[in-house]
Amino acid sequence: MKEKVKWGIIGLGSIAHQFAKELLLVEGAEITAVASRNLDKAKEFAQLYHCKKAYGSYEEIIADAEIDILYIATPHDSHTAITIKALQNNKHVLCEKPIALRYADALQMIEASKENNKFLMEAFWTRFNPSVREALLKIKNGEIGTVKYVNADFAFHVENLNGNRMTDLKLGGGSLLDIGVYPLFLAYLILGIPNEILAKSNFHESGADLQTAMILNYNQAQAVLHSSFVSSSNMKATISGTSGRIILNPLWYQAQSYSLVTNNGKVKFKLPTKGKGYTYEIEECHSCIKENKIESTLWSHQNSLDLIKIVDEVRTQIGLVFPSDII
Repeated sequence: MKEKVKWGIIGLGSIAHQFAKELLLVEGAEITAVASRNLDKAKEFAQLYHCKKAYGSYEEIIADAEIDILYIATPHDSHTAITIKALQNNKHVLCEKPIALRYADALQMIEASKENNKFLMEAFWTRFNPSVREALLKIKNGEIGTVKYVNADFAFHVENLNGNRMTDLKLGGGSLLDIGVYPLFLAYLILGIPNEILAKSNFHESGADLQTAMILNYNQAQAVLHSSFVSSSNMKATISGTSGRIILNPLWYQAQSYSLVTNNGKVKFKLPTKGKGYTYEIEECHSCIKENKIESTLWSHQNSLDLIKIVDEVRTQIGLVFPSDII
């Protein structure tokens, strides 16, 4: 692998800004090019992060032979087409969550990764968070006994939801795909695929879900999860076992610490992240590319497929339909 991994960024919204800041913290990473449908926006972004190339179309950046890997931060509905085109043009891809709007689309993306022998990962940065990784190790080692219950939420109040990307069904809007995937991810990571899902939502006039409550039922365990744009929440996550519990402290999806509660009392473990924490998934991408892997063992293609299948079932339960679902 070349000394520097050359990154391109497609879609230059707020998440892309945060990601670019984190790229600058990772040794061996270089922001080589950025792309927006608005060239002026791309130029402004490029200048801000000392990037030498700015494109006014996605096609141009995908065709740039200098780029090793593309970070795709466009709205959910465009992930599949852009990712497949990038993979076919000899690019590795880190695609923002959710990987796609539905299971069938995610499957096409993964098939393209395999066909073109290029690395593809869904950008579930929380998977690589040090607190999350250490908590999982403690769970695996039986420090809280057998896990029986997971409780997690992701919620914040959005002031004006009218005309907002978050409630635009064409873009895959709604709290479920935007933030509900986080608590679903955690439950899946710890308990796997549920036997049964029960979910209910309240909706915006656009048809996008504003808040969604989910119960995942397993043979001997349950998860109670929630996502919302209409109110804030504690945003901590609790994993309860037969002999203790682990609390991922707020904000749990970017945890800087976690607590272990057993009969011996409560112990807090502090693991501050480098930057906000995107740095760890970036380093995972570098490692996989160096080792000629097309997927990560920590968040694999199958993991992404399992999770989007769970999301699909929640969508069925709540009746959330996107225009592109209707053929």
